[in-house]
Amino acid sequence: MLDRLWKVLTSLRLTAVLLALSILLVFVGTVAQADEGLYTAQERYFKQWWVFGISFFGHRLPIPLPGGYLLGMALLVNLLAAHIQRFQWTWKKTGIHLAHAGIILLLVGQLVTDLFSRETQLHFYEGETKNYSESGREYELAFISDVDEELAEVVAVPVASLTAGGEVRHERLPFRVRVKKVWRNSEPSFRAPAQEHGPPLTTNGIAPHFDFRPVPEAKTMDEKSIPTALIEIVGANGSLGDWVVSGWAGDDHLVSAIRSSYGRQMRSAQMGDAIARRLTQPQTVSAGGRDYSFTLRPVRAYKPFSLTLLKATHTTYPGRPDIPKDFRSRVRLQNPETGENRELEIYMNTPLRYGGLTFYQYQMAAGEMARQAGATPSSTLQVVRNPAWLTPYAGCLIVAAGLTFQFMYHLVGFLSQRRRVA
Repeated sequence: MLDRLWKVLTSLRLTAVLLALSILLVFVGTVAQADEGLYTAQERYFKQWWVFGISFFGHRLPIPLPGGYLLGMALLVNLLAAHIQRFQWTWKKTGIHLAHAGIILLLVGQLVTDLFSRETQLHFYEGETKNYSESGREYELAFISDVDEELAEVVAVPVASLTAGGEVRHERLPFRVRVKKVWRNSEPSFRAPAQEHGPPLTTNGIAPHFDFRPVPEAKTMDEKSIPTALIEIVGANGSLGDWVVSGWAGDDHLVSAIRSSYGRQMRSAQMGDAIARRLTQPQTVSAGGRDYSFTLRPVRAYKPFSLTLLKATHTTYPGRPDIPKDFRSRVRLQNPETGENRELEIYMNTPLRYGGLTFYQYQMAAGEMARQAGATPSSTLQVVRNPAWLTPYAGCLIVAAGLTFQFMYHLVGFLSQRRRVA
């Protein structure tokens, strides 16, 4: 049985089947993006061991497929087994060994990247200091209570774990949270006093001022799903009320968009500010002798250091204000643990690498565009943690070296043979 298993693992037929299944999975996963959205399709098809049921041109088909993790792992095992089976340490095979080693490194590096890499964003205005970055698509229900004047305790629950009819408990919270409704994507509307409205979802917090309705989940790269939930907080002595929590209220980007949108609709920036303040008003309950504020916000990743945006610079080409020439953020990096306090610049193709993170210049609202809009200059950095970021470079170099060596070895042998014949 072991001999048969080893023969299967080293088989070239297995390689062909796995490559064919990989091509099929890429095709099906790409087509499914039209129905399920880019990020959902990536999660379902390429970041799973098995795919149970596929979306194909608007139809749901009960067809199982091996997922990206399974195919990648199988290809890696097949390549390693075949390499061990046929390994011969001779100069003639050196190039082949190097090429195989490079491919193995690429496969392992991609797996490590997929499992452990993380991308977040750091958005700040000139003069603002932050020691955390935020996810661009994932949200969390955060409960915050002050321990003392300088320290706050945060208990965060991923929105993905909230289900209608479910209940959330945590040892650090003196209450439990009953989830009555969850909308994975939602849209807000202001309950203007002069307009007719039905009853609000609840009379607490932001609900008397805003209605929320479910909408289909976002499917394009330029959109994202904004969750909203109706929850009941239950303390030791009974219910502490129903509350609406929404990503629209806890995401600074979205609040700014709502402020601008209503300001334009009502032709009054002051009205836009007033509506935004109602959306972001604190929601608080008292339990266990402490006050807890809560909000639905983008998932945060805290750092042991902070960045302060000193200057945001956005320049365009002369005569072409629609074509950006340079995005540049001058920041101050402060790390209490190491005593660092220095200024540096982050701009296109010149990221900051620090503390195992890479900070790329991603977006910016500065220069003439910000001045015309009357907005405070701001910058957004893409923050990437990827422990295997060097493996693609190393793998490609090793493959290139192996192929070059193999080509030159045979070329030199061929020329030597022709010289002897001549």
